Amino acid sequence: MKLRTLIVDDEAPARERLSRQLAGNSLVELIGEAEDGVKAVELIEELNPDLVLLDIQMPGLDGFGVIKMLQKPPLIIFVTAYDEYAIQAFEVNALDYLLKPFTKSRLERAIRRAYQELSKRADFSAKLDAMFKTLREPLHYLDRIAVRKGGKIFVIDAANIDWIGSESGLIFIHTGEERYITNYTLEELENRLNPKVFFRAHRSAIVNLTKIKEIVPWFAGSYRIKLTTGAEVDLSRGQARELRKLIQW
Repeated sequence: MKLRTLIVDDEAPARERLSRQLAGNSLVELIGEAEDGVKAVELIEELNPDLVLLDIQMPGLDGFGVIKMLQKPPLIIFVTAYDEYAIQAFEVNALDYLLKPFTKSRLERAIRRAYQELSKRADFSAKLDAMFKTLREPLHYLDRIAVRKGGKIFVIDAANIDWIGSESGLIFIHTGEERYITNYTLEELENRLNPKVFFRAHRSAIVNLTKIKEIVPWFAGSYRIKLTTGAEVDLSRGQARELRKLIQW
């Protein structure tokens, strides 16, 4: 058995270096490369690799976004040049974390660990969930979000989001006349989006404060938020009090 492996890095020299380091490794079968996060998601869903060597900082869709787009992520080894406070969380909960530049022997140790993990058929998705829970705060607020529509993956600017709502168990992001499906939960988006811009109006909705046009009284002390696009979103009584503190209405 070999680890069917995919390399994901936006820098061609980094991908070439990884390919050279993996050459001759009897535990690895290199099946493809991706130069950005969107392409990575497409290849992972198409090829179903055992292992992905995944860069974190990439334009458009970063390594975290790639993982979030996947229903069942493969084994992940993070490969990055950035030494941030989340490293300890990755090393405790993720399969491995390689900080560039790393040696061939260090990569080989990570590969052996991946091979052992695959052999045990461990549930790596649970490890990823634990990793995200370990991170008490995001590295940064989301400024771009990967979404789906019509079988395609799009990356949209957070600033263009009008509102986000749940419907029939799915989370939809609304931008103008378009709406997209996201794998994020409302709770995750509430924590990952800039709170100075996005507000939890209701247990089932988040609104962009810059898109609010009007707030009108509704039933039983609740309100309705009318957006510049014409969309209307419920505002609960409790959240109405919080919104008053923010925009002094």
